[in-house]
Amino acid sequence: MLSYNSITAYSAPLEIDSIETNEIPNWPTGPELNAKSAFLFEANTGVVLYAKNIHEHMYPASTTKMMTALLAAENSKMDEVVEFSYDAVFSLEPGSSNIGIDPGQSMPMEECLYGIMVGSANEVANAVGEHVSGSISGFVDLMNQRVEELGLNDTHFMNTNGLHDVNHYTSAYDLGMIAREFFNNYYLVKIGNTSTHHFVATATQPDDFYVRNKHKLINGDIPYEGVKGGKTGYTSISNETLVTCAEQEGMKLICVIMNEDSPEQFYDTVKLFDYGFSNFALTNVADNETKYSIKSSNFYPTTVDVLGSSKQMLELNRDSSIIMPKNINFDDLESEVSYETDTKEDIAKITYSYHGAYLGYATINLLQETRTFSAFDPTLETVKKTEVEVKEQPIFVNILYILGGVAGVGIASILIIMIYAIFTNYNILNNLGKKRRRMRRLRKDKGGLKF
Repeated sequence: MLSYNSITAYSAPLEIDSIETNEIPNWPTGPELNAKSAFLFEANTGVVLYAKNIHEHMYPASTTKMMTALLAAENSKMDEVVEFSYDAVFSLEPGSSNIGIDPGQSMPMEECLYGIMVGSANEVANAVGEHVSGSISGFVDLMNQRVEELGLNDTHFMNTNGLHDVNHYTSAYDLGMIAREFFNNYYLVKIGNTSTHHFVATATQPDDFYVRNKHKLINGDIPYEGVKGGKTGYTSISNETLVTCAEQEGMKLICVIMNEDSPEQFYDTVKLFDYGFSNFALTNVADNETKYSIKSSNFYPTTVDVLGSSKQMLELNRDSSIIMPKNINFDDLESEVSYETDTKEDIAKITYSYHGAYLGYATINLLQETRTFSAFDPTLETVKKTEVEVKEQPIFVNILYILGGVAGVGIASILIIMIYAIFTNYNILNNLGKKRRRMRRLRKDKGGLKF
């Protein structure tokens, strides 16, 4: 299955420069690129639109800094003060990218993130790593730990900034997954989509200067609609590397270009964005699904509701959407129903694909109306269990039976009360009669004394 979790179905035994997605029957033909590796996917669904050598190990160069910025944003506050050590500044190669911060100076974390993402400053990446983890090596360990948490198999980091090391590598796929996390962070999207940033002189950083983003889709040199940010990268060994995010018509596409000649990395990105937005569309499942009827035996319905009429308990999530090639029909898709779901609110999941290429999924949820009948509302676990175990025997809930049972209990209670009252009154009357007889005997014995 071609998905954001596994994309191996078309990766072998193809040649090194083959485009895996072009091997899918009837898939929109992707553009030929000179880049050694390229990856385009939709971030919200994880649907892969274009894949070329996406698991090949490549050198990320300064696109490494997306992971550095991500961990900094997740493990610190924007107003924390970052101090620059001698090692942070002088452990770099001569002439490597920097913004001229000296040892002993300091800046707020927010300014450091602008230095990393806009100025691609290596010394700032080092200082941030030291601030978050206590040392550069400790921060690199944190980077590799996060790689494991994301389930990435093609990545290993050796530094905070992407300077060349033979053991510092990633793949277009893994870099795309890191970018996916990056572009889910509000602050990083804002910072990473900045064309020019002004560093104002302070008491702890005495220089006043501007830095301009080298990413041409961000700084306006190559305008493109819907760009959300990105990061450039270059070393003489990695060649040009570029990560970019753009959003149009409900689709959030992330493009990764690796090992390309300058300035083609920018034009490759434009080609892939144009390819993605022109050939694919966000499709609402509930508006198009005809194969599965929630009232059919494929799903769990209540044949009789509490008012005595037919009413279903489940429905397709009306917000569930998939990404489809525009040249195929919804009825052409393959689908599979699973009751293994990610959240307790989901009863089941329908996964859609096309010739093995993953397109997304829709969830099956409880109808909100069923929750108003709290006395008879089953738990989600009960509904799931009923669906699996009793598909052929729908459950009936009839108000007449319920009312009859309630009435029976009520009548029995009334009878018990009446019987109790009768016995109680009988005892009272009986005791009163005994008292009167006893009083007559007393009057007779005392000469007719009256009370």
